[in-house]
Amino acid sequence: MSLEICHEQLSDARWMELLPLIQQHQVVRLEFCDLTEGRCRDISSALWANPTLTELSLNHNELGDAGVHLVLQGLQSPTCKIQSLSLQYCGLTETGCGVLSSLLPSMPTLRELYLSGNSLGDGGLLLLSKGLQDAQCHLEKLQLEYCNLSDASCEPLASVLKAKSNIKELVVSNNDIHEAGMRTLLRGLKDSACLLETLWLESSGVTAANCKDLCDVMAARPFLQDLELGDSRLGDAGVATLCSWLLHPSCRLRKLWLWECDITAKGCRDLSQVLRTNQNLKALSLMLNRLGDEGAQLLCEALQEPTCQLECLWVKECSFTAACCPYFRAVLAQNKFLTELQLGENNLGDTGVQELCQGLGQPGSVLQVLGLVDCKLTNSSCSSLASVLLACHSLRVLDLSNNGLGDPGALQLLESLRQPACALDCLAVFDVYLSSGVWDQLEALEKEKPSLRIIS
Repeated sequence: MSLEICHEQLSDARWMELLPLIQQHQVVRLEFCDLTEGRCRDISSALWANPTLTELSLNHNELGDAGVHLVLQGLQSPTCKIQSLSLQYCGLTETGCGVLSSLLPSMPTLRELYLSGNSLGDGGLLLLSKGLQDAQCHLEKLQLEYCNLSDASCEPLASVLKAKSNIKELVVSNNDIHEAGMRTLLRGLKDSACLLETLWLESSGVTAANCKDLCDVMAARPFLQDLELGDSRLGDAGVATLCSWLLHPSCRLRKLWLWECDITAKGCRDLSQVLRTNQNLKALSLMLNRLGDEGAQLLCEALQEPTCQLECLWVKECSFTAACCPYFRAVLAQNKFLTELQLGENNLGDTGVQELCQGLGQPGSVLQVLGLVDCKLTNSSCSSLASVLLACHSLRVLDLSNNGLGDPGALQLLESLRQPACALDCLAVFDVYLSSGVWDQLEALEKEKPSLRIIS
């Protein structure tokens, strides 16, 4: 059983109703509820009396160090079986980390700890690392995004990784770490015994010079499946280094996020070889890289190979034009694995989207999600899109937000959406300016067709 309360202002009367429920439920999530230290004493008592609790999330409540201390005291019951604790954006600081560290050994069932969005700083991380290394701590997942960490935190983190073989997920994205600190962290990870599956290092100072260490980590940690490196200065040279490992037969990576990494068409040449060879890779993000139409062509040629089994490709804002759409048309018509394609914020125009629709209209198309946000579309695209809604039975989600569609185009889409042959589940049209009469028709259609959501 779970108790989930989100974005609710809790009156005293409502709070008194909830306290007995907090004592009973296996999963308790009270998020964005304006909870403060004052109510943490009640939470602590309720948690102490709950022997079935396995998951607690108090995200986005200003508990502060004192409030978090009270909550942790409620988890010290001999019968406590807590497995997942999420205290993201709760006002925890270095002071609170000392208390949390000292209490971690008395929560031996805890497997997941989410602390993102707290100003722990290097001092807090150092304190926390002592508890994490305790023999009674068996943590498997640790998230420390936006925690004001710097290079100084990398040595303590590396020590935790070397000491604990249980760690499967580490998130340190969006911290003020630089190349030297990342080198320390990665070399500690390479020398550890942990069975790491997920590593997120977005916006944390990874450079091309760190890519050799990343390859060493992947070689030493063959279970790694999810690597996120967005907003890193890798460049084509760094990508080439990564690809040397991604081509290795023992590489099991399934998800690779390389958004805004200074990659050009040259990097796409190496990545296309990975797409042809590595059948484990299922999701790839290259958004916010200036790949251009040449890069699109290289990727699409690889996507047409029967050995490519990629399922999800994000290439938003990659400097594509209508000239690359014939390549994507061929992919959509032939590829039997790609189910999600995000092409938003590229200047495809009506001509380009008409090309895409020709591919989607082929009997073999398997695409389920198509993102065309801000692709400079007008009403002229809608005839082709309306036809695709009836011809492509796999398509479930279509995002046309922030395009210059008007009433004539929307009415064409509406006519197809009304048909039983249309299998679409979700149409997104944020920032599309239609008359009130057309919006009324879209709302009425949602009521007539409960399986369809129109998001605006």
